[in-house]
Amino acid sequence: MPEISTLAAFGLIALGMVLTPGPNMIYLISRSLSQGPAAGLISLGGVALGFVFYILCAAFGITALVFAVPYAYDTLRICGALYLLWLAWQALRPGGRSPFQVRRLAPDGPRKLFMMGLMTNLLNPKVAVLYLSLLPQFVDPQLGSVFTQLLALGGVQITISVVVNALIALMAGSVATFLAGRPLWMLVQRWLMGTVLVGLALRMATEAQR
Repeated sequence: MPEISTLAAFGLIALGMVLTPGPNMIYLISRSLSQGPAAGLISLGGVALGFVFYILCAAFGITALVFAVPYAYDTLRICGALYLLWLAWQALRPGGRSPFQVRRLAPDGPRKLFMMGLMTNLLNPKVAVLYLSLLPQFVDPQLGSVFTQLLALGGVQITISVVVNALIALMAGSVATFLAGRPLWMLVQRWLMGTVLVGLALRMATEAQR
């Protein structure tokens, strides 16, 4: 198992990632605003299943690639950092949008809500970056089974993501109403998320291989 300090550090990064605008957040907020919090929570169930799929794929195969192929780790790390910087630019660029500025969605049934949440997550490149580029940095083969460490780290990330997104789905209407009449808060929210992304990108780019 990873050390407590490692789990805590990874948890902070996972929190920063889940709070940055991305397809999952935008879809869940859109769904909650359009169809109510219950629809957002059903969609979140599909998103959570997508996380489980990614962590199992990582645990069974990605670690072997990272430790076996020369320069695979550095390639993933640099690509991940560049992608995070691109996300930061999307948040900070002139005319950038807050995730609470979303389009209305037509009502859907529970099964479709769940499946759309699942597909939104499976097709979300930010999730792939998280598991491909971040997870290996927190794995230490000297602490025991790499597979177990990956599952533990993935469990931390999934728990944080589900809790935060559930709160967002439940509070989306109130937050959107609050921000609608306060453009300064919208600007602060965008810059806060962009700054977090830049910090994560710099950490990833400068991280030494274990």
